[in-house]
Amino acid sequence: MRNIKLTIEYDGTSYAGWQIQPNGLAIQQVMEEALAKMLQESVRLHSSGRTDAGVHAQGMVAAFTTERTIPLRAFTEGLNALLPSDIAVRDAAEMPLEFHPRFDAQGKRYRYTLHIGRYRSPLCRLYAWHVRGKLDLEKMREAAGLFIGEKDFASFRTVGCAARTTVRRIDAVRITQEDDLVHIDVTGSGFLRNMVRIMAGTLVAVGRGKLSPDDVNRCFEVPGTPAGPTSPPHGLCLIEVYY
Repeated sequence: MRNIKLTIEYDGTSYAGWQIQPNGLAIQQVMEEALAKMLQESVRLHSSGRTDAGVHAQGMVAAFTTERTIPLRAFTEGLNALLPSDIAVRDAAEMPLEFHPRFDAQGKRYRYTLHIGRYRSPLCRLYAWHVRGKLDLEKMREAAGLFIGEKDFASFRTVGCAARTTVRRIDAVRITQEDDLVHIDVTGSGFLRNMVRIMAGTLVAVGRGKLSPDDVNRCFEVPGTPAGPTSPPHGLCLIEVYY
């Protein structure tokens, strides 16, 4: 038996998220169907986590077991020939049988991208949230520093989040600007449902002057205090999973 780890990149625009569900086409479903066609056997992919509808990934990690002895390049070159143009396998590696993409993950890095140009950009519309008006990036960086550490992020999860605990560890939040694009890079041990999108929405509210860094700090002093809005899904991308 072999345990194959895949690193997958995808544009989530046309999908109902990573996980198979009854109300739309999921990336996991497309991947499993392509693998089944190539291997001539049913396959179940176990991933490092989920992404919501419209969210993208550069480094989603998933793994499956098979007894097929085909070379590893079949899981990149061969599989990519079967996948649609908005999904691709970037790397394949054989792992110990006990490896699990979710339980063995040590951390993840997400990037949320804002487009701050005066006019909307057709080329950015699928990958960045167009935020009109000037943003105070220094205030945003001040507020971003408040996310660092092991804290209760109850204010930064969506309704329906089934996590047993809302305590998470954030290692870094970096805000950088590249012309009309502002990138918010968040690295941490784990994330609640929609946590990064709410963090990004909160930082934008700070940048617009609608919230202050003190308001952000209050969300941690009194967990459950309403934070900023949930930012749109298309600006979010899972960059990397760390092991």
